[in-house]
Amino acid sequence: MAENTEELLNKILGTLDSLGYIKAADIPNIDLYMDQVTTFMDNRLRGGLRNPGEDKILTKTMINNYAKNDLLPPPVKKKYSKEHVLLLIFIYYYKGIMSISDIQTLLQPITEKYFGNEADFGLEQLYEEIFGMEDEQIELLKKDVTAKYKQSLKTFGEIHEEDREFLQKFAFICLLSFDVYEKKLMIERMIDELRNENPRKDK
Repeated sequence: MAENTEELLNKILGTLDSLGYIKAADIPNIDLYMDQVTTFMDNRLRGGLRNPGEDKILTKTMINNYAKNDLLPPPVKKKYSKEHVLLLIFIYYYKGIMSISDIQTLLQPITEKYFGNEADFGLEQLYEEIFGMEDEQIELLKKDVTAKYKQSLKTFGEIHEEDREFLQKFAFICLLSFDVYEKKLMIERMIDELRNENPRKDK
């Protein structure tokens, strides 16, 4: 692949380095109004957007829809707690790869058991346990992406140089896409199993 594609890889790896999760300690311990929630999320997660100048991290409509679809417990006197924000962060990461129904299935038992359970093991501890794995996972992801890049360089060696760069870049994208596709299938199978084990409790 030409040098510009290698530069693209380095930018991708650099982006992974710059992505950091929102630590529970960074979330205000006071209840927030909806505008304050959307501003907080926007400030903390904007760096991961494809089009930072146009795309929205979270809108009032999204929050209302999450509550309407039982992904989020209702606010108290129009205010959202720290635990609401923790759930919204989970939803933000899930919504790109899961349907609303699947997110519902995944979060329902979490919300029922740990939301508001400050005495023992609550949502904040659960959140920190999950996101605490981030650093190790990012390093593993960087190695995997680099290996796929090197593998794509071995393709289309007989093709004229004029077309080879595009085709090798295409191969690189295909390798990344196939990986995402396989993982998405695994996630869907596990969520189907969870749905069978924990039928939704309609209100």
